[in-house]
Amino acid sequence: MEYDTITLDITDGLAVLTMNRPDKMNALTGRMRAEITFAMRAAAKEARAIVLTGSGRAFCTGQDLGDAASSGKIDLERTLRDEYNPMLEAIYDCPVPTIAAVNGPAAGAGANLALCADVVIATESAYFLQAFARIGLMPDAGGTWFLPRQMGLAKAMGAALFADKITARQAESWGMIWEAVADDEFDAHWRKRAAYLAEGPTAAFANIKKAIRSSFGKSLPDQLASEAHLQGECGRTRDFQEGVVAFMEKRAAKFEGR
Repeated sequence: MEYDTITLDITDGLAVLTMNRPDKMNALTGRMRAEITFAMRAAAKEARAIVLTGSGRAFCTGQDLGDAASSGKIDLERTLRDEYNPMLEAIYDCPVPTIAAVNGPAAGAGANLALCADVVIATESAYFLQAFARIGLMPDAGGTWFLPRQMGLAKAMGAALFADKITARQAESWGMIWEAVADDEFDAHWRKRAAYLAEGPTAAFANIKKAIRSSFGKSLPDQLASEAHLQGECGRTRDFQEGVVAFMEKRAAKFEGR
């Protein structure tokens, strides 16, 4: 696929997918959703970590309402089912670690696009906004699933009903995101975090994702059994062997991702 609305760079095992409609604050069109879906799946086959970020002053401001208006009366159910859901699943089900580097406002579906990643790192001046109720809608793009799990029921309900801006620092303190970083340190910081993941034990990272996410629907005995199985898989990797040798030799491990 040729990319018109995003860019994708894969270097040294790290894929950086950049939403590239800065004049529209990276608002989502049907074309952009298709490109993100395709690029995420393609990058997962080559990279050991993927970063999703935005160009210009915004991360993503959600659905491009102008795009919807130009295509006639929008069928929201079909759009979510056929366009948003595959994009979100491509991110959430990605076999390698994903980071949302939130470089500016993340609003509506754009906020929930960020929350779909494994780790969210935001610049201090960024904010998150569940803007849906302002136009007579409810949170979508996974918002009703991500918010209560990451913020708790009370915060999630308030964010959805009042549609207040949540600053990056608030989001960090509420457990909504991993961390907020000073603007002048943001770019270097997320790149350092991403490089760490791209150079890490890829199979272990994949099993960490599986174990933590599946824990919500399991009893403790079931989770312990799952941990044992997944840890057994980790123990059969070359990266585990390298990790032990590096520990004994008191040096940094050089993981291969297998």
